[in-house]
Amino acid sequence: MYILAIESSCDETAASVIENPPAGGENGIRILSNVIASQIDIHKEFGGVFPEKASRAHAEKIIPVVEEALNGIDPDLVAVTVGPGLIGSLLVGVNFAKTYAFARNKPIIGINHWLGHIYSNWAEEPHPQFPALFLIVSGGHTGLVLMEDYDKIKPLGETLDDAAGEAFDKISNLLGLGYPGGPAISKAAEEGDPKAFNFPRAMTDRKDYNFSFSGLKTAVLNETKKMGELSEKNKKDIAASFQQTVVDILINKTIRAAYEYQPKSICLCGGVSANKELREQMQKAVMSLRASAKQSLNPSIDRHGLWPHDDEKVSFHVPPIVLSTDNAAMVGLAAAYMDKSKYTTFENINADSNLKL
Repeated sequence: MYILAIESSCDETAASVIENPPAGGENGIRILSNVIASQIDIHKEFGGVFPEKASRAHAEKIIPVVEEALNGIDPDLVAVTVGPGLIGSLLVGVNFAKTYAFARNKPIIGINHWLGHIYSNWAEEPHPQFPALFLIVSGGHTGLVLMEDYDKIKPLGETLDDAAGEAFDKISNLLGLGYPGGPAISKAAEEGDPKAFNFPRAMTDRKDYNFSFSGLKTAVLNETKKMGELSEKNKKDIAASFQQTVVDILINKTIRAAYEYQPKSICLCGGVSANKELREQMQKAVMSLRASAKQSLNPSIDRHGLWPHDDEKVSFHVPPIVLSTDNAAMVGLAAAYMDKSKYTTFENINADSNLKL
């Protein structure tokens, strides 16, 4: 079975073909193609995504991107991101997928964008084991999700304002480092001091698993105003301190959730998961879950109790860099694990910019 997957929720026009053998499940699913047309050059002058220009670029690119991904393959199923995202961008991908499914008499399935990010962790073996805890961190969303089985997903918390990726973009723009903000901040931070500024780590003292980054953005803005004209060293130190603050917040909430829900796997996904410091520090935090009762995991984290799997290794998963940012392969992977009862016809598929997981 071949799945044509389409993703256009923001500023990447993407298409992929996934091979899903008749046995289904985890038996030999393969990514045959993963084509991505980036819009970075279009949006960099604005310091962020310009919605109208994004949808126009999708309309221009979607046919050649899909043709390149298919490369002559006749798919058996069409999978498309139906939300959340920018409504204009979503509509280009959804309407193309519906038209393709109608014209070729193919079944179609709508996929939640965040579910796609979750399934990017199934691109490589070993796969996560259930129950699995997922930190989804991207430009449009930051949240924690517990997955007890393929069809049992429980959202634990989400951002109450800006997502982490949005904060990276805005602080990068403030410092004049360029767009997209994630790579720009990461590069500047390599030569900065992460302890130079003690920015607030919002909501880390709360028992819930929600996030907030608006206060952090304000704190950085106020600091830059106090300093006046920034030197290159100032910019690098601010970038490093900001990045470390975000990493600390994300790890704090994830480890708190791990002690409460005791997963066998902890997974990182979404565009910000490409950040080197987040990947490395999260992996260290996960490995430290097996620390003995007398060892302090992190002074800033209130432990819920002893980790119950002292004789087991909690596995850590993060997708390859190319599957961290928006792509269609993750959409196809999600579709490959869906029950066939979820397949439908084109008239039942609609875009929803505020779709919940």
